[in-house]
Amino acid sequence: MTHIDVRSARPDEWAAVGGLRWDSLLEFGGVPDDDRAVFAARFAEWAASNGATHECIVAVDADGVVVGMAWLARTLRVPSARSFHRASADLQCAYVVPGLRNDGVGGRLIDAVVAHARSLGVERVTVHSSPRAVGVYERHGFASEERLLHRPIEHDDIFTARD
Repeated sequence: MTHIDVRSARPDEWAAVGGLRWDSLLEFGGVPDDDRAVFAARFAEWAASNGATHECIVAVDADGVVVGMAWLARTLRVPSARSFHRASADLQCAYVVPGLRNDGVGGRLIDAVVAHARSLGVERVTVHSSPRAVGVYERHGFASEERLLHRPIEHDDIFTARD
């Protein structure tokens, strides 16, 4: 197995992370709006301006190439009488380059994101997984819960909602 370092992304790596994000869309059948270089530059700008709520953990090979990523997106929660300062988080955009899958890199990224969330006092971390990755998340402590529901929003819902 290749030596892989898992750590917080540095600002000079955000364009490379954006490139992985572009690659992931293409791999799973999406059609990008921009070419890879344009998107990566725009993504780096986005990462620079959203650091208060979104943090990236990267997997970097021995040559310094970013080969994987996972994001922690934090949201403040309404205070309760038990705990006034509350937050939850979502693990987002986990991706490992195809050649390094099934080598434990994705699991290391998941564990690093969860450890970082714990250090921030986050109450829970959720993830919306692809069917292929459900088992990886389950092996790293994630579980389905009947009370945690979601509702996809159709684009037309925004325009038809009534007060």
